[in-house]
Amino acid sequence: MLLERLYDEDLSQASYLVACQDSGKALVVDPRRDIADYLDLARHHGLRIVAVTETHVHADFLSGTRELAAATGATAYVSGEGGEDWQYDFPAERLHDGDTIELGAVTITARHTPGHTPEHLSFLITDTAFAPSPGYLLSGDFVFAGDLGRPDLLDEAAGMQDTRFEGARQLFASLRDVFLSLPDHVQVLPGHGAGSACGKALGAVPSTTVGYERSFAWWAPHLAADDEQGFIDELLDGQPDAHAYFGRMKRQNVLGPALLGERTLPRRVDASEISSGMASGTIALVDTRPVAAVHEGMVPGALSIPAPGKAASHIGWAFDPESDDAEIIVLAPDAETAARIQDHFVRVGIDALGGYVTSLEGLEQSVPQRVSPADLDQLRSSRPEAVLLDVRNKSEHSAGTIPGAQQLSAGRALFHREQLPAPTEGAVIAFCQSGLRASVAANALRRAGHEVIEVDGSYAGWSRWQQENDAPARG
Repeated sequence: MLLERLYDEDLSQASYLVACQDSGKALVVDPRRDIADYLDLARHHGLRIVAVTETHVHADFLSGTRELAAATGATAYVSGEGGEDWQYDFPAERLHDGDTIELGAVTITARHTPGHTPEHLSFLITDTAFAPSPGYLLSGDFVFAGDLGRPDLLDEAAGMQDTRFEGARQLFASLRDVFLSLPDHVQVLPGHGAGSACGKALGAVPSTTVGYERSFAWWAPHLAADDEQGFIDELLDGQPDAHAYFGRMKRQNVLGPALLGERTLPRRVDASEISSGMASGTIALVDTRPVAAVHEGMVPGALSIPAPGKAASHIGWAFDPESDDAEIIVLAPDAETAARIQDHFVRVGIDALGGYVTSLEGLEQSVPQRVSPADLDQLRSSRPEAVLLDVRNKSEHSAGTIPGAQQLSAGRALFHREQLPAPTEGAVIAFCQSGLRASVAANALRRAGHEVIEVDGSYAGWSRWQQENDAPARG
C-alpha cells in the first residue's frame, strides 16, 4: 500500500493519495483544483487514479474532485449522507456509512461522522495484504491533531441559525460511536493543520492516533464522563472568525466547481492597458510584493496580496468574483511565476487571473496613508468620525487591542462594509498584529472607495510604543 499526504501550506489543507501498488490503482481524497501535483505523484509511482472523493462539502477551499475526475476518467464519489438538504448537485457516486472502495488489496471504508457538517464522511483504510483490520483513518474535518472540526461554520459562513448546537451534539456522538470504537493504534490523518480556520487549536503535526487523542485531547475527559453539555460548551467557546468567502465555497462546492481544463500561461500586459483597465474597472491589479515594499509606494486602487505565501487566503478576502468581473493582472517576473500564483487563486474560486506585469514602471504610484503610534491619538482627536478598526480575529481582539477599536476581521471587512463608515462619511484606521492582514484589508477597502489609514507597525508597533513611552492608553 502507498499512502501519501499532499499539503497546501497556504490553506493549511491536506489531500491524500491512497494506492495499491500491486494493482496500480489509486484514490485521491480531498483534492485541490490545481491538480498537477496529483497527476505528477501518480505518474512518479506508475499509478492510475481510478477514484476521487472528498470528506464533506468544504467551506475553506474549492474542491478539485470534479476537476481530477474529468482529467483522469476516475470515478467521483461524494457523500450521500446527511439528508436531502445536504446532497451535492453534480453527478457522482454516493457513499453511505459502511460503503467501500476497493483498490486491489486496499479497502477504503466510508464512515458517517457528522458534526462539522451533517454529511461528513471519514475513511478507514485497510491494507488487506498486511492486516485484516483498518490501520488508518482519513478524518477530514472531524478529528484534527489536538482538536475537532468546528460545528458552527454553517451558521458563520452559510447564513444558517443555531445549527452549531446540533452539530456539536453530532460531534459528540461521532466521537463516542465511531472514533472511540477504533483501536488505539489506528493512525489518524486529518484534513487540516495549524493555521486553518476550521478549528480553534489545531496541532501542527501531520498525524495523530486514536489512542493519543483518547488520552490527551481536550475533549477526552468530556467523553469519558459522558458529559455532553460540558463538551458542547467548551467546543463552541472561542472559535475563530469564519472568512466571508467560506459561504461562496459552500455554494460552489455543492453545485460543482467549474471545470478549468487545460490552462494557458497568463499573458504579459503593458502599463497602458493596466492604466486604462483600472480606470474603467475592467482590470484589478494585484501587487504581490511584501508589505514593506507596498508601503513605500504602490499603484492607487491595486490590491496587496503578498505572494505566494497565503495568496489563496488573501485573494479570497480581497476579491469577490460574485460581484466583481474585473480581469486580474498580477505583478510577477514571468509567466511561470504568474501561473503559480494562479494555482493559489483557483483554490478559492478566483479564476479571473488573465495576465501579468513585470514592473510598476509607467504606472501612477503613491504612498499609502499611514499613521505612527505616536500620532494616533492626535489623528483620532482631529478626525472623530474615523473608525479605528482591528482586523484581527475576535480572540486576538479580546486578548488586548488599541482602546476604542472595533473588530472586523480582515477576511470579512470587504464583505461587511455596512459596519464601516461610507466612503464619504469617514476614514477607516486599520491595524492587525504585524501589518500584513491590515495591508490586505486596507487595499481591498481602498479599491472599494474607502479612505484607509494604516497604523504603522500595527498592534505590535503600538504596544512597543506604549511600553517605551509608558504612555497612558487613550479610551
